[in-house]
Amino acid sequence: MSDKPLNVLFLCTHNSARSILAEAILNHIGRGRFKGFSAGSSPRANQQPNPLGLQVLQHAGISTDGLYSKSWDEFGLPDAPHMDLVITVCDNAAGEVCPYWPGQPATAHWAYPDPSAGEGTDAQKLDAFRLTLHALKRRLELLTSLPADKLEKTLLQSTARELSKA
Repeated sequence: MSDKPLNVLFLCTHNSARSILAEAILNHIGRGRFKGFSAGSSPRANQQPNPLGLQVLQHAGISTDGLYSKSWDEFGLPDAPHMDLVITVCDNAAGEVCPYWPGQPATAHWAYPDPSAGEGTDAQKLDAFRLTLHALKRRLELLTSLPADKLEKTLLQSTARELSKA
């Protein structure tokens, strides 16, 4: 693997919860070897990151600076960063036809329930975000701890897909 960080794009439908959490976590634990990005297949007009997601990130000591909801179309533009790995983190986005990604990055699907979809008290909703943050963090810690040879392009896809079982 080169000295250039491995760019990872996390996709979800609205880019307000799971993909935002994954972007922030990877940038926090990536140690310069990884750079996280996130986007949605169909973010709503004026979509913002879910405030509960931002709250659990901040409580975990993870920066929320620069996080915003955006369309995956931004990453298909000529001046967009080149992605090495694209991971869908919700079943809806996994079932959609993704745009063409320049360079044909490796892809994987890591399914997580939507923490913003639940009913309940504010404490229960916050707990759903906390559980999602911890589940994503565990899997991303496995990814970031992989030796460089496991991150070479030819192995990246199978490695990322194997982590979906972790």
